[in-house]
Amino acid sequence: MRRLLATFSWQELRHHPWRSAVAVLAVALGVALAFAVQLINASALAEFGQAVAAVNGQPDAELRARQGPLDDALLERVAAHPAVAVASPVLERTVEARSASGERLVLRLLGVDALLVARVAPALLPLVDSERAGADRLDLFAPDTVFLNAAAREALGAADTVALRLGARRAELRVAGRVNAPGAPLAVMDVAALQALAGQPGELSRIDLRLAPGAALDRVVAALDLPPGVYAQGPAQAGERVSSLSRAYRVNLTVLALVALFTGAFLVFSVLSLSVTRRQPQFALLGVMGLSARERLRLVLAESAGIGLLGSAIGLLLGTALAALALQRLGGDLGGGYFTGVTPPLRWSAPAALLYGALGLAAALVGGWWPARAAAALAPAQALKGLGSALPPRRRHGLALGLVLLAGLCALAPPVAGLALGAYLSVGLLLVGGIAALPLAVGALLEHLAPRLARHALPLLAVERARRLRETAAVATSGVVASLALSVALTVMVASFRDSVSHWLDAVLPAPLYLRSNDGAPLPEAFVAGVRAQPGVARVDTLRALPLQFDPARPPVTLLVRTLQGEPLPLPLVGRAVPVPEGTVPVYVSEAMQDLYGARPGQPLPALAQALAAPEARAARYVVAGVWRDYARQHGSIAIDEAVYARLTRDRRVSDLALHPAEGTDPDAVREALRALAAQQGLAEAVEFASAEQIRATSLRIFDRSFAVTVWLQAVAIGIGLFGVAASFSAQVLVRRKEFGLLAHLGLTRAQVLGVVALEGLAWTVLGALAGLALGLLVSLVLVHVVNPQSFHWTMDLVLPWPRLLALCVAVVLAGTLTAWLAGRAAASRDAVQAVKQDW
Repeated sequence: MRRLLATFSWQELRHHPWRSAVAVLAVALGVALAFAVQLINASALAEFGQAVAAVNGQPDAELRARQGPLDDALLERVAAHPAVAVASPVLERTVEARSASGERLVLRLLGVDALLVARVAPALLPLVDSERAGADRLDLFAPDTVFLNAAAREALGAADTVALRLGARRAELRVAGRVNAPGAPLAVMDVAALQALAGQPGELSRIDLRLAPGAALDRVVAALDLPPGVYAQGPAQAGERVSSLSRAYRVNLTVLALVALFTGAFLVFSVLSLSVTRRQPQFALLGVMGLSARERLRLVLAESAGIGLLGSAIGLLLGTALAALALQRLGGDLGGGYFTGVTPPLRWSAPAALLYGALGLAAALVGGWWPARAAAALAPAQALKGLGSALPPRRRHGLALGLVLLAGLCALAPPVAGLALGAYLSVGLLLVGGIAALPLAVGALLEHLAPRLARHALPLLAVERARRLRETAAVATSGVVASLALSVALTVMVASFRDSVSHWLDAVLPAPLYLRSNDGAPLPEAFVAGVRAQPGVARVDTLRALPLQFDPARPPVTLLVRTLQGEPLPLPLVGRAVPVPEGTVPVYVSEAMQDLYGARPGQPLPALAQALAAPEARAARYVVAGVWRDYARQHGSIAIDEAVYARLTRDRRVSDLALHPAEGTDPDAVREALRALAAQQGLAEAVEFASAEQIRATSLRIFDRSFAVTVWLQAVAIGIGLFGVAASFSAQVLVRRKEFGLLAHLGLTRAQVLGVVALEGLAWTVLGALAGLALGLLVSLVLVHVVNPQSFHWTMDLVLPWPRLLALCVAVVLAGTLTAWLAGRAAASRDAVQAVKQDW
């Protein structure tokens, strides 16, 4: 076999290097895209997890509140317990600063106890810069000092002071040293100083515990008798939250990247089909000389394995380079918004490289299986006479239809560990089963078309040949069907998602003008009152988003405290709202709450009472009054009326305002008046304004940028499919040289022969376009109604952009017809006598 590869196969490669190079490139691109996405995601997740671990330290447990801050009175009681060796307090805030270039910089500010933090989180230990003039060890506890990590120091420059803004509060702090925490920009100061600076006396974000040797966590927690609303979590749960936060997005992005590898298998199939057809006499001679059918099969599979191995090797190198470039230029975020601000180093993984290299090899072997079988089935004597291969046998289509039915059953499967594995399998089975059933569809369509062309010789000749060689027609169009089906499915999914997001924005943005604090901190009550009293403002609706920790192993649920009055409600409800019993509090949950926490309309939601901190709020009974779509928070959100929440918690703070100008009032004039009001109260840089049109346009622009990659994937897939049509037609033209010669002897001109080839190409690509459109619509149903709800916990309405889909199909048909015509020109130009002389 090695000698055959070194002589027989090598000669083919030498004479047609570009054809094999295209197949290698297709495999390489598929492997490179998938491997690059894997490296970027793995590097970002590892860096993010490492930064979280460094900031959180290695405590045995953390005490946190389900809502809001912890009361630091708990610290003294916890620290006094004999089973607790260390109880380290931490207060965390998000603040704004100005970078060295003058740009707005958001960084985390942590307050710690410098005497305790080293025993739990050494990376947060403030280190005084002893070389700085006036350095003092007591700077660790000074109220006006701050310590920066490397990322913050790089962003802020070498200045001795830094100006921070916490909501409406400002502070000029001295940079007294550094901390060794990795990751995004971070600053550390004394916890008591931060409490005073932020106006949060007696409040903490968490308490890190290091237990005494031999102490059991569950027993210690039970002995502490924690107050309601306080829970303990282990250090592993923080890492689990980081991973689960982006798992569905990462998996879907990887599956999308593998589309290029899937279509690359069809290109390998087309290239090897053409190669086997061109070498029929050589294969026949080898067969006469003793090379068995099994050995011919192994030879072609070895050639496809060579394409796969070379393509995978190039793809791994290219993927590594793409990942390194993307991490350097774009950071670790790929459009999902999960790792913004993270610029991790590349973390190369040998197991991942072996996995994606094996996938590239498998794709090439799958693409080479059918050409290998054709070489094995070759009749040597017939091929040596130049008669080509025998007609392909009629296949039974029960297996193909069975795969399609199995795909439907897989689409009904529930998610596994939050991943739509059944839906991914359903899409694969639909594509394989649909392509395998192509001969059945081709035969059914052409049976109806042939009688209508009985009086038109050339079209009838093209249609009859395609009808009688439907297996060949199906093979030729399989690449177009696969690529067009994926393109149609992605087009429908993106159009449906965009249309649903557009309608969602219309529902959640009822006011013409919006005002919010830059960092999400509550707006001063005096400022809110001034806005309400502003001339030209008819109504002000409020909003505040609060994180609630329902499950320590999951990301927080968002409680949206907003105005929920009037009809219709400013929420895009799924179905109708249901009445709730008297004496209960109505709340509206997002679709994610249904999937993750089992919230159902008309049923109580006791987890909400357990998560709230105020005693009266914990005593209330909450009932789900409706379900709404929330495309901004995939891990769950709950909407409650702001008046009801204020009554239960005595908390009237807000962070966002929806402004309804009076009739006849210019919104721009209202905006300028409110800017002046903010400047008077020292909030000019603390608040920002946006119209509903601006928010809508920005949201849709971000959406379009996030899905721009699908356009390139569609173009690559269709290009590969058209190359497959060209290769298939070239192979068929080589086999049909005598047929074209006979047609020339019967009086057909060169133009008429080309017309027959073009009509065949038209018939084949029209059939392929129809099949691809139908198959793509089926796949889009799975993507829209199964993959998205199971992966991201939201639904969308199916939208079919018919003009775009028809334009896509017409472009494929025209390109395929032209490709077939170009592929037939060489054969049609051969001398007719030379083409048929062996038949006499």
